[in-house]
Amino acid sequence: MMKELAFASIRQLQQHLHTGDITPDDIVSTSRERINAYDTQIGAVLETFDSPQSSHTHDGPLSGIPGLVKDNICQKGQKTTCASKILDGFVSPYSATAVNRLQNAGAFSIGRANCDEFAMGSSNETSAYYPAANPWDTSCVPGGSSGGSAAAVAAGYVPWALGSDTGGSCRQPASFCGVVGCKPTYGLVSRYGLVSYASSLDQIGVLSRYVYDNALVLQAIAGHDTQDDKTLPHVHNNNVNFVQHLTGSIKQDLKIGVIDSAINAQGIHSQISQALHDALDVYRQLGATIEYTNLPSLDHSAAVYFMLSRAEAASNLSRFDGVRYGNRYTDTQSLQEMYEKTRSYGFGPQVKQRILIGNYVLSSGHSDEFYESAKVVQNMIREEFINAFKQYDVLFMPVNSIPAFSFGKFEDNKLEMDLQDYFTAPANLAGIPAISVPCGFVDNRLPIGFQLLGPDLSEGMLFQTAYAYEHNTDWHTMHPHL
Repeated sequence: MMKELAFASIRQLQQHLHTGDITPDDIVSTSRERINAYDTQIGAVLETFDSPQSSHTHDGPLSGIPGLVKDNICQKGQKTTCASKILDGFVSPYSATAVNRLQNAGAFSIGRANCDEFAMGSSNETSAYYPAANPWDTSCVPGGSSGGSAAAVAAGYVPWALGSDTGGSCRQPASFCGVVGCKPTYGLVSRYGLVSYASSLDQIGVLSRYVYDNALVLQAIAGHDTQDDKTLPHVHNNNVNFVQHLTGSIKQDLKIGVIDSAINAQGIHSQISQALHDALDVYRQLGATIEYTNLPSLDHSAAVYFMLSRAEAASNLSRFDGVRYGNRYTDTQSLQEMYEKTRSYGFGPQVKQRILIGNYVLSSGHSDEFYESAKVVQNMIREEFINAFKQYDVLFMPVNSIPAFSFGKFEDNKLEMDLQDYFTAPANLAGIPAISVPCGFVDNRLPIGFQLLGPDLSEGMLFQTAYAYEHNTDWHTMHPHL
């Protein structure tokens, strides 16, 4: 029963709960057993809670279903460290809106998922505590920055996990770990309680093994929130339904635009390219019209993301100075020295690097040259997407050009590591929704995913399109052998 529950869908778990075959405690016990058995080698979980806040008697759409929450999303009464030493021991006085809404739906968190420090990374190697590993091959990374969330779901610890996505941090690890990862429309999900990295790009997203489960969790956390003035005012939690069209069929007359320069990009792994073309064949068989197109401004998206994210990170992380919360370096003779040593010892190398670059981008004499220019190109990227969606219902492109890589592979090539966001960052820059869906394996051992992108608030259609592919293939039935 343990393995059966471990890889069950939320619908299957709910059916077992409804018939009385199991209780929520049985599901939690399975989660704990798997974490205890496998997480010493995977490292996906920073902490499990002794007494998770469960809603056993709640009659909600996620009643009795446990999950994990990325360590940069606040959970009241629990540590929130962003996988950084500077926040080691910090206990959050409140929960993020997304966490509260999941509890209102009957779900509950059993712990904190590992991640790159302050969500800055594409491999989960920058966590100040320990790196997470890929359940399919523990010599490889799970992706990042939501690597712990993706690895935990892939390993059968929990059916869902929350992550955050600033430049691809839900979708890229989902692809590397063979699960589903969704970045919603900017403003669909409240950022209240999400520790800011780059505020104009950050969104809380969902990782799950199955498309239906992802849709179910996302609709529970979506909607306007007075605590976040960037949430969309006309979208309310009680009028969102992303599962109603998950029938296994695509939208009638669905037109898919394939980003030609992405799917045939120089350097893309040959087996990934083949898997992407095979996925398009499935959509053709389902009745979709497939056309190839290009968005020229995407060539600039990596540079734009690099400048905007670093600039906003430098601004947001200035609050971590040892004065108000988190760790303080006390062996100092002056306030200035306290600031310097607290931040020097508290932040890891990746975070320091991004702060330094961000301060340079924002510095006098350079902000017009870099930051303001990047904002202009960002608007061009969004405009190109808007125009593309006048012709196509969804756009199709890779998530990554390579499969999960070995630890330390890009230690001496920081630019190549930064380019892991190349195919995912455009959706964040445009503010549009995107979803990563498993579509095969490289060398029969490392998962591959493709990415679907849609116009603002098209999550329902993206889930329908993704579910149709999942329903007509077998990739979602395959799990790592731990």
